[in-house]
Amino acid sequence: MSSTLQFSDDAFRSGTATELKVDQNLAPDSTSDLFLRHRLKIVEDLWEAVLQQECGQQLVDLLQQLRSLYSPEGEVLSENEEENALKVIESLDLNEAIRTARAFALYFQLINIVEQHYEQRGQQQQYRAEQQAVIREDLLESGHVPDESDPEAKGSVLHANLLEKSLTVPPRREVGTFQALFPKLHRLNVPPRQIQNMIDQLDVRLVFTAHPTEIVRHTIRDKQRRIAKILRELDRVDEGLTSAIELEDLRERLTEEIRLWWRTDELHQFKPTVLDEVDFTLHYFEEVLFDAIPQLYHRFYRALKGTFPRLRPPKHNFCKFGSWVGADRDGNPSVTPEITWKTACYQRNLVLGKYIQSVSHLTSLLSLSLHWSDVLPELLESLEQDQVQLPEVYEQLAIRYRQEPYRLKLAYIQKRLENTLDRSIKLYNGDYLQSELVDVNPAVIYRTGGEFLKELQLIRHNLEETGLSCRELDNLICQVEIYGFNLAHLDIRQESSRHSDTLTEIAEYLQILPTPYNDLSEEQKVLWLATELQTRRPLIPAELSFSDKANEAIQTLRMVRKLQQEFGEEICTTYIISMSHQVSDLLEVLLLAKEAGVYDPATGMGTLQVVPLFETVEDLQRAPAVMQELFELPLYRALLAGGFEAERNPDAATLPLQEVM
Repeated sequence: MSSTLQFSDDAFRSGTATELKVDQNLAPDSTSDLFLRHRLKIVEDLWEAVLQQECGQQLVDLLQQLRSLYSPEGEVLSENEEENALKVIESLDLNEAIRTARAFALYFQLINIVEQHYEQRGQQQQYRAEQQAVIREDLLESGHVPDESDPEAKGSVLHANLLEKSLTVPPRREVGTFQALFPKLHRLNVPPRQIQNMIDQLDVRLVFTAHPTEIVRHTIRDKQRRIAKILRELDRVDEGLTSAIELEDLRERLTEEIRLWWRTDELHQFKPTVLDEVDFTLHYFEEVLFDAIPQLYHRFYRALKGTFPRLRPPKHNFCKFGSWVGADRDGNPSVTPEITWKTACYQRNLVLGKYIQSVSHLTSLLSLSLHWSDVLPELLESLEQDQVQLPEVYEQLAIRYRQEPYRLKLAYIQKRLENTLDRSIKLYNGDYLQSELVDVNPAVIYRTGGEFLKELQLIRHNLEETGLSCRELDNLICQVEIYGFNLAHLDIRQESSRHSDTLTEIAEYLQILPTPYNDLSEEQKVLWLATELQTRRPLIPAELSFSDKANEAIQTLRMVRKLQQEFGEEICTTYIISMSHQVSDLLEVLLLAKEAGVYDPATGMGTLQVVPLFETVEDLQRAPAVMQELFELPLYRALLAGGFEAERNPDAATLPLQEVM
């Protein structure tokens, strides 16, 4: 049997549709390869056509000549051909060389889009084929095989059962997937208790770092996504869902995208700022990760329950994110305390905007009426409280939603989110040193993601108690538990000498050391630092009159305290010391942290973990001895354990794993 694809290369050039026959008996991956070659030819032809229109036939001939000298794998066909290629390239003037390089860059990006799309398409076809094989095998065993020649069979009960069964077939078990992992653990007779312990301890932290030289413009990424979308629409041809008019429209859209891309700069024509780097990083969260991680959790959950139905799934937030972007100031003077503050606000603004969109969507879904669905007293009581705290929402929507309590509740939630976003934008635009001046009635905003989460859980509890569920609500709850209001925690990083230089200036200003701090031996430094850490008097004056670098080091830790006060301690819990050499490198930061109010040596408690980063070969070799000496210091052991009381009572706290980099 075969199906007809009403589309071909000629269709793109002439606007007419010809037939491409696809043998349905081919394996799905073979079919995908056939379509891949077809789409590659289409894109290559359009690429040449656009360049011919934009640059003329001479450039197209040059590109074809260079391509003919290389194999499809990019290898030179012969030594003679390599010499010919070099001669052709060396003969180009500067403008020709630039155009040729841009043309090939565009070509390879287009090819990558096609190949990535059809790799996914092949996987989907393989999955569907496996589903159909399992279903057909089950039907053969039961003696119920539909007569495909019967025109009425498609509407039969048997076909309805076939469709229903196709939705329950276990997903394919590829190596490296959750679907393959848990059956393998079962075959290996791994004890369920051991698996449960591993699940309970699952804690994945993914950290973004800034690489300005790799920045690709949002404009280019948007074009790539639009071209991939057109390819998905072309797939509908295979299903017979596209008319000749629609095909012509797709041809024009694809040509237009390629032509506009050709006239677009690949990179920004200016040096990106730190906030540009932040925006680039958050683009991945906004376009991919925000929705992908909840999907990852659901795949984990389904795979686990399919093999070990009695085991508990992990917490929703088993995978969290961190970022150095906007917080890593090592060697980058542009990363100031103000920039780090703005980065935290920027992240919160983005996640609040996503939540507002989700709540708006939920409002359209949860249209339950009091006439047809019960509501628990807890929800009604919360609505009465909302009415008092947000009277403007009640006045505007009470009549419209008088019989729809879920929609009214979501309206209150959305208003609080909008108020929270407005406040966060003001904090972003204002002076972080005066953040306390940007305040509103706490009853009309959410101070933490936990407050927002509690309201969503109230709605879910009401739905469950009345026998209902809502996948969109579950996804939103999962996202809030993963991202909160901070999206990602920020890791501060600074080079070790910045802290020692700062303390040298402070000690010299106060005249409390007989010799400059930097001239002390390591043993003398550790002794003085330990003494200062136990001293109750402040070391650093309120008014800073030091060098810009020293002031920045002091202000950074003061800013961390304000960050934790505004966003919660989880926004910034790690201070990384690059180029760490000795124990004193960590104690210096602890002393500055004490002065900023994020570490209390008297109790041994702090809200900031200080992490050494050993980088040179010598430092890496010395690292075990340095860490051993640190662990033997009572104040450092107490900090890791969560305070002196926790250290004295091992059952009261678990020593967290200290990150040594």
